Amino acid sequence: MSTLDATRAELGLLVLYLNKAEARDKICRAIQYGSKFLSNGQPGKAQNVDKTTSLARKFVNDLHALISPTPQGTPLPIILLGKSKNALLSTFLFLDQFVWLGRTGIVENKERTELLGRISLYCWLGSSICTSLVE
Repeated sequence: MSTLDATRAELGLLVLYLNKAEARDKICRAIQYGSKFLSNGQPGKAQNVDKTTSLARKFVNDLHALISPTPQGTPLPIILLGKSKNALLSTFLFLDQFVWLGRTGIVENKERTELLGRISLYCWLGSSICTSLVE
């Protein structure tokens, strides 16, 4: 088994786990309860994490589609648009987590988080354009 096949298998298991609403809820609850415990009801970063955890319920489901093989006979332009859409959407979701960290106050560099926010929105726009072209 090659390294790429092993990585695909591991990412496939992660995607299967995270595709379950129950698993995502457990992760979010653990983050919320942990931040509640750390904040002890006092204002600060931990309380901000507790309040904004619901915004962080986005997970990268398109990553699996990005690395999985495409069906035989699919035209190359459709494959490239589909993979571009998956890569751009995954990048958007990844960068949006840093924007979320900036909103909570964990990352204090406001200029950097605003830049990442703009980049992530361009990735989302590109993904939407690719989706429209494929359809």
